[in-house]
Parts: sequence; C-alpha cells; structure tokens
Amino acid sequence: MTSKLTLEALEVIDTIDRKGSFAAAAAALYRVPSAVTYSVQKLEEDLGVTLFRKQGRRSVLTPAGRVLLTQGRELLEAAERLVETTRQVSSGWESCINIAIDTVFNIDVIYPHLNALYQLKPDIEINLYEEVLGGSWEAALEGRADLIIGAPEPPTNTQGLQFAAICQVEWLFVVAKQHPLTRINKPLTEADLQHHRAVIVRDSSRQLPPLTRRVFDKQAVIRVATIQQKIALQQQGLGVGFLPTHRIQEQLNSGELVSLPIAQQMTPAPVYLVWKTSNKGKALRWFVERLKESTPIF
Repeated sequence: MTSKLTLEALEVIDTIDRKGSFAAAAAALYRVPSAVTYSVQKLEEDLGVTLFRKQGRRSVLTPAGRVLLTQGRELLEAAERLVETTRQVSSGWESCINIAIDTVFNIDVIYPHLNALYQLKPDIEINLYEEVLGGSWEAALEGRADLIIGAPEPPTNTQGLQFAAICQVEWLFVVAKQHPLTRINKPLTEADLQHHRAVIVRDSSRQLPPLTRRVFDKQAVIRVATIQQKIALQQQGLGVGFLPTHRIQEQLNSGELVSLPIAQQMTPAPVYLVWKTSNKGKALRWFVERLKESTPIF
C-alpha cells in the first residue's frame, strides 16, 4: 500500500507547530497560506484524523497530531542524515559539522581554525556551541556533536568514540581582591572555606549523572552556565572557587582576582578531543589532525 504521508507534509506540520499558526508557517516556508492549509487538510483527509485545533490565535496540535509529529520528526531527522551521508560519500566532505567546545576553553580558540578551513571549503556549514563536564561526552555519545574540544577525563562508556589528550589545564583557587579569605595567611583548609559560597559551573548533561568538580562539602553554592559567568561572579566577590589559569591571566595580572594557597591543591588535569569513529568525513579529520598539532591550543 502506498503511504499517504510525505516528508513535505511532515515539514509543514512541524513548521506550524514551531511557529504557532498557519500564516507564520507559510511565511517560514515561503509559501502562500492557502498552500499550507491545503497540505494539512489533504493529510487530515487521507489519514482520517484531525491534526490541529484553534486555541486563541494559535493553531495547536491535537493528541493525534502530536503523536504524528513526535514520530514524524524522527523521520525528518533520518531523512536529513540520509542526505548528508549521500553527499559525504560523493565528495568526502560533510556539508555540515557540529563542534562542541567545553567551557574550560573560550570559544575563540576555534576561530583561527575556522578561518583556515573556510579557505579550503568556504561552503561548509559549522555549528558551534558550549558544553560542560559530562555534557561534553554525552554530546559525542548521543551524536549531538561531531567533535568535542576540551572534554574532561573519559567516562566508563566510550564505545564508538575516539579521543586524544590535547593539553593539561592548570587550576588555581582564586577570590576577588577584597574577599575576606585574602586575610588568612596560611593554606586554606576545608574548614576555612565551608562558610564561603562556591561558584560552580553546571554540568550540561541531559541523561548522564551530572558531575561536580572542585567543590568542598558543606559549602553553599551558586550555579552558572559557563566559565565566563563564573569568572565574572568571582570578580564581584559573590563566590570563590577554582578557575583555569589560562582563562584568568588578565585578571590575575591586574589584581582583580587573587590566587590563594589551599591545602587541597588541584593537580593539572588533561582535557581531550573526542570524535565519533563512524564519522569518516574530511572536515572532521582535518580538524582532528590540526588540533592535535596545535597543542596547547590556548
């Protein structure tokens, strides 16, 4: 039996759901509103179900419509992967590559490499975003990213992944120049720190258990999304904690942040490049080889 469901119809349903109305979906799809309305009505007639109902000015999916779209999005994603694989087999180059940079690095570490790649492949699409701690590995394991830069130590499950250490990151315990802890003339102990708020960067994992690093028991905490936010809060004296030396050299030189000795010093920690073994694309290979040769990358 010939299926009455098409990828084009699923794309229309998906766009209406994201944009909230038939008119907004038509504008996003560069179609006239009547064409979008016809596509939905035709699909509803073919399937014998109602897909949308009005809720004020918005068009909202019915329960049947929601089931159709939830599984339909999987088909749309599979179709995109199929197109990408076909193009890659033809040319060897990916049309798009997703790169996640752990927040231990400033995202600008990638800029010179992007510029060099664009000299070779100016039409490639690159998506950049940040991950934190376990979220870096999860992004690779779940396929959200083709390449991770700066992932922490590997988890127990690294099936299907390759990785290589790219540098050691040194961590310093730092506080704002006016912070009370600067008046203690000895290495700081856990007892000294437990009454001072710690600033920690929130693990970006969605499924894996979140990791926490360099926080002492009994400390109050304030959680932020990136290292840059952590630096800013500690500069304001709103909390204390460990920060990567290469990210705060300017603040250390100016005296805005002060490094203090601590009884439980953190040893330098390796960070990693991570990539999928199944991805044979030229762009990924180019990045991996170039970043391996560029260590340390900050």
